[in-house]
Amino acid sequence: MQAMSGRPNGWWISPAIPTIANCALAVLWAFSALGGWGDAAFCGEDEGRDPGCAAGFEDAVRISAPAAAIAAALAVTAWSTPVVRRKARRLGAALAVAALLWVIAEGVLFIGGYLAKP
Repeated sequence: MQAMSGRPNGWWISPAIPTIANCALAVLWAFSALGGWGDAAFCGEDEGRDPGCAAGFEDAVRISAPAAAIAAALAVTAWSTPVVRRKARRLGAALAVAALLWVIAEGVLFIGGYLAKP
């Protein structure tokens, strides 16, 4: 008897790939929003820093934070809930949605930073 993955076409993507993508996007968002990368990129550093731009970028961080929090919660929940973790299709869908939410959070930071630029 041979076990089948339950996928009709036989294609299978390891859950490690979307997990690594989620981790990389989370680190990028954290460094951009909380680590100062985004503020320095859009508003300048040291003497050249524009305080008005920094305030605008902080607003972008506040707006993007809920999407980032939901993405983190979804990724952690997907791996910690056995009913999701044991079904490859559910796990893949949850991790893909989490990655999409990370991309949205990054997009909000980028657009907010671009709009805050002097």
